[in-house]
Amino acid sequence: MIKDRILSVDIFRGATILLMVLVNTPGTWSNVYGPFLHADWHGYTPTDLVFPFFLFIVGTSIAFSYKNRTLDVKAYRKIGIRALKLIGLGLFLGAFVIHFPFFKDFGDIRFPGVLQRIGVVFFFAALLFINLSWKNLIWVTAVLLIGYWLLMTFVPVDGVASTLERAPNNLANWIDVKVFGSHNYKADYDPEGLLSTIPSIASSLLGVFTGLILTSTQKKKATILMGIGGSFLIIGHIWNLVFPINKALWTSSFVLVTAGWANLILALIYYLTDVKKIEFGSIFRYAGANAIVIYFLSSFISKVMGQIQVGETSLHGWLFQKVYVHDFLALETSSLLYGLTVVLFYSFVGYFLYQKKIFIKV
Repeated sequence: MIKDRILSVDIFRGATILLMVLVNTPGTWSNVYGPFLHADWHGYTPTDLVFPFFLFIVGTSIAFSYKNRTLDVKAYRKIGIRALKLIGLGLFLGAFVIHFPFFKDFGDIRFPGVLQRIGVVFFFAALLFINLSWKNLIWVTAVLLIGYWLLMTFVPVDGVASTLERAPNNLANWIDVKVFGSHNYKADYDPEGLLSTIPSIASSLLGVFTGLILTSTQKKKATILMGIGGSFLIIGHIWNLVFPINKALWTSSFVLVTAGWANLILALIYYLTDVKKIEFGSIFRYAGANAIVIYFLSSFISKVMGQIQVGETSLHGWLFQKVYVHDFLALETSSLLYGLTVVLFYSFVGYFLYQKKIFIKV
């Protein structure tokens, strides 16, 4: 990471990871306010912005970390090892159970996942960045987005015209079933599937461009990012007319719209913190310093609590019912309060690690 850290990027990363924790750990999935749920299929909610925001900031961090890095075997090895660590942690989360032999039956293990996608995206985005000029990266990004659109809309599936709906003749879903079989999140598709990983690399590359702008000598960087963000939003919503915004498929319109919002929000934080020197968001900065660790811990502990039985429910369910459910509160509110408590806990974890100068690199 560059010595002169850009405060707004640290805040953005931390806010993203804490929001990811919030939307992943409600008190009960049966009662959640709409904005904290994913869109059913096409369209997007605030929750659908979280994962692409993280991939975007992965790209921004790549631009910081590898801009002046000497290209040698050591650099390639570090990129490969980090990617494998992320994929390994993701597979572990998908396979772990609390009873002996501590892993699910092989046929029940989900192969794709959030950390797996982060690892794959980081690997390819980093390799592309260190080997290509920014102009060539623009061309690669365009090819990824346009190529994915053409694949998804014009390539037939088993002789049947492809659809963008959740159906057997959806090319991305069809490939996931053929390649992963029972190892998908759902029987018919996976939101972190194989083909949809292609445009998710573009999400990270768009973050790379933002990182290059932030580390450049350009003046009025916030204005530039606002302009880019607004342009992405407009183009993405126009593209939505023929290639619907869809997180599960990670459509090209989804990539542009989410990168548009990421640039706009980051531009605002950058203007307030790095330009105007207004101090705020320290708790997010602390969490962002160990973002992957916090995500992994939150996912692992949540999974363990969901498997420990307390009476007829889990430890998670028991805590929710005993502490958060009250007659004077709507169940959606109780569910949200549970999630906010979890976020507060991991905020303190981030603060503790930061104060102790413990930065665990994955």
